Amino acid sequence: MPYKVAAFYQFASLPDFRDLRQPLRALCGDLALKGSVLLAHEGINGTLAGLPKAIDQFAATLREGKLFGGRLDRLELKFSSALAMPFGRLKIRMKKEIVTFGDAAADPTKQVGTYVAPEDWNDLIASPGTVLIDARNAFEVAIGTFEGAIDPAIASFGQFKQFAARHLDPARDRKIAMFCTGGIRCEKASSYLLSQGFAEVYHLKGGILNYLEHVAETKSRWRGACFVFDERVRLGHGLRERRVGQQSDE
Repeated sequence: MPYKVAAFYQFASLPDFRDLRQPLRALCGDLALKGSVLLAHEGINGTLAGLPKAIDQFAATLREGKLFGGRLDRLELKFSSALAMPFGRLKIRMKKEIVTFGDAAADPTKQVGTYVAPEDWNDLIASPGTVLIDARNAFEVAIGTFEGAIDPAIASFGQFKQFAARHLDPARDRKIAMFCTGGIRCEKASSYLLSQGFAEVYHLKGGILNYLEHVAETKSRWRGACFVFDERVRLGHGLRERRVGQQSDE
């Protein structure tokens, strides 16, 4: 596949995020990258595509270059491939949040749930008493999800706290496991649930995409495809592309 796609995020203190916009745009332009990047005081979130060497150079610059001065040393980074360029242009935008939740109680820089590696995820969600929650919106859930997962039936991530207030109870739901596409939404959702008194909150490290890459299809508890926010639309096991209307091979 000629194009490499990088999905990345990190919650980090970036009080100078407005000053970072133009240098970041220049870097992406020099490397001929396309896609979308969000910058906020709380961190960075983006998906970019380009030639493999260009994407590798970009990733190294984020982690080790002078632009962010080592503040992105814990960058969550996931690579996949595309047959054609999945983005039409480059967008670098400044936001209040890198993923919109709308509640200051959700602060992953202060507290976050326990990360669970893809290889350990099946055991966790099969253990007695685990409440498995899909933190994505209803449209995404309809395309694919894990066996036995609760669908919050929300139209946007900002509605997750209303779902939690109505359907979850810290006294009853002692062990919660959550997942989302790449992990970023679960960072905020887990932080929020901890702030509301939930004792054990776990989330899939690197999200569904990490699971689909590292867990063999024969051992998978995932059903369907994973919606992604670019022209590839859906990804399956091994992060293979599935277009709209393409049948699942499960």
